[in-house]
Amino acid sequence: MKLAFSTLGVPGLPLPDVLRLASAHGYHGVELRAHPEEPVHPGLGADARSDAAAAFKTAGIELLGVAGYARVAAPGADEPVIEEIRALAELARDLGAPFVRVFPGGSDAQSPAEADAVAARRLGTAAEFAADLGVRILLETHDSHRTGADAMRVLGLVGHRQVGALWDVMHTWLGGEQPQETYAALSPYLGYVQVKDIASAEDTTPLALGAGVLPLADCVEVLSRHGWDGWLCWEYEQRWYPSAPPLPELLDAGREHLARLLNDSA
Repeated sequence: MKLAFSTLGVPGLPLPDVLRLASAHGYHGVELRAHPEEPVHPGLGADARSDAAAAFKTAGIELLGVAGYARVAAPGADEPVIEEIRALAELARDLGAPFVRVFPGGSDAQSPAEADAVAARRLGTAAEFAADLGVRILLETHDSHRTGADAMRVLGLVGHRQVGALWDVMHTWLGGEQPQETYAALSPYLGYVQVKDIASAEDTTPLALGAGVLPLADCVEVLSRHGWDGWLCWEYEQRWYPSAPPLPELLDAGREHLARLLNDSA
């Protein structure tokens, strides 16, 4: 498995500095948070996109994915959501990223079946232009669809190879799902896995990997046992918890922790 980290952990950091961190601390790739407050986002012009793609190539670091904020199950008109996904997919194509992250974002005003149907309809439409652009859209286990079983209901309705799943280990754990259950649900759709650690279900402040309660060892063991050989991406949510220790000072220990888990599971 290859290791990456998300720029959510280094909010606003210029791309050259992000790439230097990845190189210096032994990470293979980076997931870019594609928000307007970040250096790389869908509003970038063609020259800036070319420069960003070239920077990754020069650094020898892979761009794992573009982490967007489209909410595919949210109530309202389809077209704004579909256009948001299209803009993210075009950015990923221009940067050379294989994946685009989207959220479920369903509402309490919807029944689960209604939210599933809305999400599947929009993702089914987006799958067609994603195929043309050569990128894959990943539905993250998050908010209204936090478990693998939740996400599978949507992905099964879509039934298109360009739409898959992003397994966020915190949300499936908070949803009461065991790693083996999550893997069984998502394995036909799995794009990559976001790892992190927290103190408890009540306190989700980010911690160093291995310092909290999330079942990272069990997740890695399940993935290894089934021969899955994709990406583990550390999503350290510094952006939402500015008092948490800075990610750069944790990167070496985080890589070493994941390497130990991988070695123990081999």
